Amino acid sequence: MDNTPYRRPAADKPETDTMMHDDKPVRRFTQSSWFWVLIGIGIVVVAVGILLLLKNSSDSRRQAEEALKAKEEAELALEQQALQFEYESLNREFGEFESQRMRITNDSLKLALEEKYNTARMEVERLQRELKDSKNKSAAEISKLKKEIDTLRGLLKHYVEEIDRLNKENQALREENAQIKDQNQQLQSQVSSTAERNRQLSQDMERASKLNVNGLSLQPLNKKGKNEKNVKKAKQFAVNFTVLKNVSASVGEKTFYVRITTPSADLLGGGGNFSFEGGSVPYTAKRTIEYGGDDVPVTIYYDCANNTLTGGAYTVEIFTDGYRVGKTTVNLK
Repeated sequence: MDNTPYRRPAADKPETDTMMHDDKPVRRFTQSSWFWVLIGIGIVVVAVGILLLLKNSSDSRRQAEEALKAKEEAELALEQQALQFEYESLNREFGEFESQRMRITNDSLKLALEEKYNTARMEVERLQRELKDSKNKSAAEISKLKKEIDTLRGLLKHYVEEIDRLNKENQALREENAQIKDQNQQLQSQVSSTAERNRQLSQDMERASKLNVNGLSLQPLNKKGKNEKNVKKAKQFAVNFTVLKNVSASVGEKTFYVRITTPSADLLGGGGNFSFEGGSVPYTAKRTIEYGGDDVPVTIYYDCANNTLTGGAYTVEIFTDGYRVGKTTVNLK
């Protein structure tokens, strides 16, 4: 007989997610549990994706910023280079106007323009050195350089305007000078013509006022004052002539100088000298008369007793008022 106590069969229990395994309970995953696991994995994946996206976005933004900065620097460098070329071009133009600047006779204006230009040029060169030494060029520095170069351009334009103005003034002066030169030439021609007429009139007046003589003769005289035929025996020479009437000549005292030249071309001298054509001329004898404008007979005597005379051609010349008024040659025996 079996002595095992009687046990009532247990009522059916619903299945659970736990089972015994080697006397230890083991939890089973149900469909609900797998759902939450998948949800967690999805969240992690999404989070990783967001992080990657944010990282890529940050890198892209940094790269974009770097590219933009590089672009700006390149543009600034190009603009600086362009300004450098423009500065050199302005300097060349300024040098080309160097000779024309000399036309500016206003020293204060010239000095003011040169001082302004040189000041602006030195500032441009200083900014260029700073930009050349600087690794990071700023738009403000480039803008400042551009402003200074614009100042240079304005000064150069002012130079050109001044030179153009001076050229116009010089052209006007040249035209005025040419006109004045023509007028001066016309006046000079008129003056020369007038001077020639005056000279001619003066000569005419001189010729008109010049005294003239006629009847000029040379007569040997003996010791009694009578005519001597043999010149070797002559003691005096009598020079005879008549001063003709001349209403244009000045009246008053007139001195007449006589020159007697022997056949051997020796001057019978002893009288002294008189002025003639800028020189001093020796004479034989002289006489001063009172001339009233009418005919006046004149005789001038020369004592030749101490001269050795020979026969031949004797020349007689009469001078007065700076003119030679008479000349003749007389053959004496």
